[in-house]
Amino acid sequence: MSRRQRFDAFVLPHLDAAYNLARWLLRDERAAEDALQEASLRAFRYLDSLRSGDARPWLLGIVRNTCFSALERSRQAPEQVDFDDAEFEAALAAPAADDPAARLQQRRLQTRVDAAIRALSPPLREVIVLREFEELDYAQIASICAVPVGTVMSRLSRARDKLRIALASTRQGE
Repeated sequence: MSRRQRFDAFVLPHLDAAYNLARWLLRDERAAEDALQEASLRAFRYLDSLRSGDARPWLLGIVRNTCFSALERSRQAPEQVDFDDAEFEAALAAPAADDPAARLQQRRLQTRVDAAIRALSPPLREVIVLREFEELDYAQIASICAVPVGTVMSRLSRARDKLRIALASTRQGE
């Protein structure tokens, strides 16, 4: 099997998950597309380093590293903000689309959840996205993030607590 065929077979099926992670980490669709392109090139270049049959955690690890490098380059280091209250409030204040009344409540909830996730710091946001959206297990997340499983569990707990608090406080404001 050629390198291109291996790449197509092992990596391409996971590009949607990779883009999803990049979009959540970078909070910008264009930046996520750029990061995904860079990560895909890296994945192709280092395809021989893929040892196991499961390319998903391997690719997501490359995407994660690419995103964090992009954040560092733009001076938005992950350690700067634990929860961005201003971003959360701005996202909540954004005007809703003209949805039918039956879908308005669901749209408001989705807006609150998205805003709360975007307001998390990148290390907390990445574990929430990998666990809740991509449905990876703790060991896979630990491998992607290059941290111990206990750190993954701790970050997930902190992220869920922050989300719970943010969503409860916005619900009271309705």
